[in-house]
Amino acid sequence: MAPLFLLPETVVRSNGASPASEIESGWRTAQLTLGITEIVEQESLDLVLEGSADGSTWLQPPLAAFPQKFYAGTTALLFELPEDQPVRFLRVRWTVNRWGRGSLEPRFGIYVVLEPVA
Repeated sequence: MAPLFLLPETVVRSNGASPASEIESGWRTAQLTLGITEIVEQESLDLVLEGSADGSTWLQPPLAAFPQKFYAGTTALLFELPEDQPVRFLRVRWTVNRWGRGSLEPRFGIYVVLEPVA
């Protein structure tokens, strides 16, 4: 199975979520990679992975969550899809924060890739 970009490289300035992406059957364990390509000082990013059976109602709690990020770079984490609930769709949801002097509008260049683990 090929890697799936849940979020192609995008500049985010406010809280939001990616569109729902349908996944192929047979996925069980996967690696989620977050790339931060652009960032300004004194801001933070929280990003979680959500799953859904129908693409509109999202399971709680999220399937995976990255630790809060403050710097550019790449981070990967492994996760497993739940066995007790069907998951056909995935999306990422993010929360951004900015503090300090100057403009208080956050600005992050980010992308998120999902890859199955054999």
